[in-house]
Amino acid sequence: MIKLISGAIGITVFAAVACLSVSAQQNQMSFFITSAGPGNGANLGGLAGADKQCQTLAAAAGAGNRTWRAYLSAAAAAGQPAVNARDRIGKGPWMNAKGVVVAKSVADLHSDANTLGGENSLTEKGAPVAGNQHDILTGSQADGTLQTGDAPCGNWTSAETTGGAMVGHHNKQGGGAAPTSWNAAHSSRGCSQQNLVATGGNGYFYCFAN
Repeated sequence: MIKLISGAIGITVFAAVACLSVSAQQNQMSFFITSAGPGNGANLGGLAGADKQCQTLAAAAGAGNRTWRAYLSAAAAAGQPAVNARDRIGKGPWMNAKGVVVAKSVADLHSDANTLGGENSLTEKGAPVAGNQHDILTGSQADGTLQTGDAPCGNWTSAETTGGAMVGHHNKQGGGAAPTSWNAAHSSRGCSQQNLVATGGNGYFYCFAN
């Protein structure tokens, strides 16, 4: 009987330690792909709305004690200057939900040295993103600056069937002008949820902690 009780206590302690370990990794998390967008295509409520989504999802995963920003660029509008995604996310390094460092710095992130890809570009829950939803909204060029041409989906306030925004492939696979690019693979065909889903996305975007 004593041995059984000791064994049960040991299993309980082990499980508790494992949970603490996972929780600790999540608290250190500083990069993820949103597991869900607002559901209205590329209308994210502007940069502020996208940042709020990042913060909300991070808090639900136990990492809300940091300031989170969406990796999105926006064009100059309403007297405000253009915004480059690379300038919004801090200096790094950045770690996913499983404790893997995906990039050490902004320069590292925008080079071939990053470890982004299907295995490491995870949601805030530590889950992989489906390959048929690999289009991640960025509105950016490969160096993290604003895309050329029109503002990305009305600076993230449009869910119309017209317009578009640059997307990257989280798994560095697929088609487009630069299929292996995590942030600038091709432009979306429209800004509605239906448009995004039809061309391999689901309104997801990258979040980084400052």
